[in-house]
Amino acid sequence: MLRKILTLVIAILFTITGLILLQNALPELSVLIGYDIHSGGPFGYSWIHILFGAVSILVFGWIGWVITPFLIKHIIRFSERVAGLLSMAPSVDIAVTLIGVIIGLVLANLIGAPFSHLPIVGPYIPVVLSVIFALIGAQVALRKSKDILGFITRRRSRRARMAGSRYGKDGEEDDDALLPDLAGTDEFPMPQYTRNKLLDTSVIIDGRIEDVLKTGFLEGYMIVPHFVLDELQQLSDSADSLKRAKGRRGLDLIQKLQQENRQIVIIETSDYDAIPGVDSKLVEMAKDTGSAIVTNDFNLNKVATIQGIAVLNLNDLANALKIVVVPGQELSATLLREGKEHGQAVAYLQDGTMIVVEDGRRFIGKTVRVIVTSVFQTSAGRMIFAKLPAVGA
Repeated sequence: MLRKILTLVIAILFTITGLILLQNALPELSVLIGYDIHSGGPFGYSWIHILFGAVSILVFGWIGWVITPFLIKHIIRFSERVAGLLSMAPSVDIAVTLIGVIIGLVLANLIGAPFSHLPIVGPYIPVVLSVIFALIGAQVALRKSKDILGFITRRRSRRARMAGSRYGKDGEEDDDALLPDLAGTDEFPMPQYTRNKLLDTSVIIDGRIEDVLKTGFLEGYMIVPHFVLDELQQLSDSADSLKRAKGRRGLDLIQKLQQENRQIVIIETSDYDAIPGVDSKLVEMAKDTGSAIVTNDFNLNKVATIQGIAVLNLNDLANALKIVVVPGQELSATLLREGKEHGQAVAYLQDGTMIVVEDGRRFIGKTVRVIVTSVFQTSAGRMIFAKLPAVGA
């Protein structure tokens, strides 16, 4: 329905444009054909005038009707691209940028008004100044967004305190309510949060992001850049069976995430052709959009952190959620198999942490009480060493 309405409107605009062009061209046509087109006829119009008008309506109306589908296609594609870019930008940055553009336009019109009466170039000066000042205002506001937001927050907080919190519950004046609001100052910096998350290839292949999303601990939009999809497609087409399985698992996960979280999972088509490597493109996109990167890649984590980009590492999250044990603590463990050393047995905690039990081989297949002797953190994860309690203990 929207396409039909747009088609009709654009066709009407083309028709009106044709009539206006015809009206402006009539004097030249009169001289060219040696006949006064405006003379006589119904309603003061000659028959040739009416004929030209009908031809103009038909020609320009047909042109508008033919061109409209192509125009609508590109207009919708452009609007979707702009909407995608704006959806990645923090709402605060969009609001601050609009404020900067408005201020720039006001200044441009104030400065350009006196020059608008100059001959020839006068009408164009305000237009040029509007474009320049709008861009300058947007850039300045975006770079100073934190300062502007902090100023607004401090002002609102201070007014709220003065208006509603000056007096305590007992009706007496509360001295603490008169203290200046220090949130957002250098002494008490405001925490910065980002709602948009860029998913890299490793975290998609890993698959745990699906379970984390179900828990609701990640908020905002989950953005999958198109160059990450391209990398997954290359893996799925690889001759190596292991890489091929990883790529297909990643593509299946994205499809599943879109079906289950259609409102928050976004495929971003923007690319950085001049930048080689998916990791470098992710870092650049995170800078441009103010997004955080969700990854399991140790090197990407380090590079992004060095450049001041927020990184959410699922491996760090998993380690933080592991059960805390200390030497001397008593645990219940089901011994499953032999260990590497003589007499050892191996058990696992619910989070997958391995427990090596000294002299536990004879109890394999049974659940016993063990005492933690030491805990080691390795690159592969955490390992717990334990022993059986002394007989009679």
